[in-house]
Amino acid sequence: MNGILLIDKPQNYTSRDIVNIVGKKLGTKKIGHTGTLDPLATGVLVLCVGNTTKMVELITSFKKEYVATVILGIKTDTGDITGKILEEETLHDTKQEIENACKQMVKTYEQTVPIYSAIKIKGKKLYEYARNQEEVELPTRKVTIYELGCISDVSYENGKVIFQIRTLVSKGTYIRSLIEDLAQKLNTVGTMASLRRTKHGDYKIENCNTLEDIENGTYKLQDCTPILSQYPVIVVDTYLENKIKNGSILENRYKDPIILFQNTQGTYLALYKTYEKDNTKIKPWKML
Repeated sequence: MNGILLIDKPQNYTSRDIVNIVGKKLGTKKIGHTGTLDPLATGVLVLCVGNTTKMVELITSFKKEYVATVILGIKTDTGDITGKILEEETLHDTKQEIENACKQMVKTYEQTVPIYSAIKIKGKKLYEYARNQEEVELPTRKVTIYELGCISDVSYENGKVIFQIRTLVSKGTYIRSLIEDLAQKLNTVGTMASLRRTKHGDYKIENCNTLEDIENGTYKLQDCTPILSQYPVIVVDTYLENKIKNGSILENRYKDPIILFQNTQGTYLALYKTYEKDNTKIKPWKML
């Protein structure tokens, strides 16, 4: 069994839980997800099954779209509503102020990784430092916010400001951190109340299977053609096909940094990329 399986992840499951559930039902251990969703989060979880596990790295790099509920006036230790409240403020921010702050956040910047994350520092995951109440310098990573906007009316509850945002972001962006950074633009604190991934690359929430679909056997697998279609295709003869199947380094006669090779029967063979040690050569990147 090979293909892409889209799951609408329900709340209170980890991404690993979903992999285990689906793998057990499909009878395979050759399965992997392409971007972690916290237990609080729901939505698009792209699973690669069988030989398409080779595509995990490619899919992980795709842009992701989220819808999140924001609460301004509360700061928690986890960056979301499940955490311990560290700060509280009474606010009266307007939708116009929020929309202006959203526009300022559409950029590339160094985002601080939240303490409650699985990023490793000196061999230990950040959340382990948090749970042990140990101090650690939080790393940053360069992320890009392509789109960010307020998509709901602003409501007020117990001096807190509540609204929804939709955002399109690069790989590695933490929405919890984005919300805290947005709150900082508004000279306050904020936390995430809910999160739903609505799109991952071209994979949309409306095309996802539920866990019930998996249980009932009514799920649909997709092939990896849409993933590979973004790369230029070179059709090769039998001689080059055999060299490619053997993983040979080839002469770089191509202008693109990544090439998809295909045989005359239309079968994809491999993705090759420019050899970093010698730009006149290309080397295998993903054997298909």
